[in-house]
Amino acid sequence: MLFRKDIEHVCRYCLHSRELNEEQLFCIKKGIVVPNFNCHRFSYDPLKRVPPQSAPLNFDKFSEEDFSLD
Repeated sequence: MLFRKDIEHVCRYCLHSRELNEEQLFCIKKGIVVPNFNCHRFSYDPLKRVPPQSAPLNFDKFSEEDFSLD
């Protein structure tokens, strides 16, 4: 999911931005901007994106036998 084609082109995920605080980023190209700002110099950085949390596993349907090696 990190390399989807339909990723939002916002500064929050851009290679050129650095976080100042929760409400502001510093962009090398544009200066201080908000995280949802976008411009034509956007370059996706997959390491800045936090993937959605996966669903918790349900172990209720398993028994002790399922986890034994005998």
